[in-house]
Amino acid sequence: MTQLRDSKTARWGALLLLSLAMFFGYVFMDILSPVKSILESTRGWNSDAFGTYAGSETFLNVFIFFLIFAGIILDKMGVRFTALLSGAVMIVGATINWYSVTEMFSGTALENWFNNNLNYIPGFDELGVSPFYKGMPASAKLASIGFMVFGCGVEMAGITVSRGIVKWFKGKELALAMGSEMALARLGVATCMIFSPLIAKANIFGGADVSHSAAFGVILLVVALIMFIVYFFMDKKLDAQTGQAEEKDDPFKISDIGRILSSGGFWLVALLCVLYYSAIFPFQKYAVNMLECNLTFTPLSEGSFWMSGTAVTIQYLIMLVVAATSFSSNFCKKNVKILLLSLSVVFLVVYCFMSYKQQSAGAIFSVFPLLAVGITPILGNYIDKKGKAASMLMLGSVLLIICHLTFAFILPLFQGQEVGGVVLAFGTILVLGASFSLVPASLWPSVPKLVDHKVIGSAYALIFWIQNIGLWLFPLLIGKILTSSNIGITEQVAAGTITTQEASVMYNYTNPLIMLACLGAVALVLGFVLKIVDKKKGLGLELPNK
Repeated sequence: MTQLRDSKTARWGALLLLSLAMFFGYVFMDILSPVKSILESTRGWNSDAFGTYAGSETFLNVFIFFLIFAGIILDKMGVRFTALLSGAVMIVGATINWYSVTEMFSGTALENWFNNNLNYIPGFDELGVSPFYKGMPASAKLASIGFMVFGCGVEMAGITVSRGIVKWFKGKELALAMGSEMALARLGVATCMIFSPLIAKANIFGGADVSHSAAFGVILLVVALIMFIVYFFMDKKLDAQTGQAEEKDDPFKISDIGRILSSGGFWLVALLCVLYYSAIFPFQKYAVNMLECNLTFTPLSEGSFWMSGTAVTIQYLIMLVVAATSFSSNFCKKNVKILLLSLSVVFLVVYCFMSYKQQSAGAIFSVFPLLAVGITPILGNYIDKKGKAASMLMLGSVLLIICHLTFAFILPLFQGQEVGGVVLAFGTILVLGASFSLVPASLWPSVPKLVDHKVIGSAYALIFWIQNIGLWLFPLLIGKILTSSNIGITEQVAAGTITTQEASVMYNYTNPLIMLACLGAVALVLGFVLKIVDKKKGLGLELPNK
């Protein structure tokens, strides 16, 4: 009997719904990243506060083991229930996050309570893993709590989407599907980088206000929940056809976690995952500020076209054209393929030119996912047909190292050279995004080869949990290294010789970037080890998925 997933239209339609939901989740994940300098000048945050906030997203997942429970919920209750639950949790957390940075929160009894409390958390402070610290702004504390709740939802959504894709694409274009999902979801990063500063600075709202950016993200998460609801009915129809309700199939046992953890291949893949994601996601939260500190921007005149919402909207539409033409070129015949790729390159150049004219670090970093959108299907299709997943991971590590070292040592040499620095930044950012596309295309489809099908949800949850340790730790480390590497700036602010606004674009990012490059170096070593283990034990990581 022909099943719904045998239809290309149906399974790729299901993928589109899941991808759009994650797209909106990614928008909110970095919604405050491109307005870090505004947070510092209007809400009294500093790099320590921002780093603590950025790392808080994963706190409950790591220390309260929420992701482990999420994996058990996914294996016991199925994709449909868990998708709706994750969507609702994301909205609750995002709403708290939004409220914390509004004027409504300022001056309230609640703000006063947060100022006087949560400065010491028994146990966590002794271990050095407290989610707050003495002197942390009240708005940053409440924002961190909201981000913790949001983090539970978005990470639950991540493992749910991965499990859903395996369900619809196993034995078919699995790597292509996972790579395509992540490529589309990462456009959320570009969307955030383009629109968040515009919305925060929009004059129609009476000046810079980061709460408007957060509100924009909350609205998009409501749309994400709608995507999950539509997917719910598609998935239910598929289960009705197969006659195998996911929730009742081979109940989950706690002992299954031990079976997963006993796999050496699983641990290597999990460690590679935490290294890759720790070198990218924490960097994204600081990338805009890093560019602000290393590039030379000329302030635009009041009323300039390049500051207008019209310019940003046109630029966003151009970005969609770049993504659509580059992505669809992978599925066309040679002549059409060449035409679409040519159009993609032309529009990419136009996009970069518009980003340069906006004199905005957020607009420049927004190119991050664009090259990935075009090459991820190529990589996924290659791995589906030819294999070589472990080799692809090693290539990604090399590119990761090169990009972070370029930001650390070469980009600062171009300070004062407006065009040269921007061109180097564009190229490095595009390559970094491309390197990251190797992860979903090669790593995530490898997991079903390492564990039994019935515990895939728990396997993904464990990998996400290990990954979340890095996503909690490294934003904190970047913030602390940034502060300790720029003590002179802190002293000048305290002495009143410079303002917080001036200080926010004066940081030296060399040391944090060296740390991120080291993560890539360790990932490269583990990639070699994984390839050796795969060859000895026959895990099949270098074999095709089809």
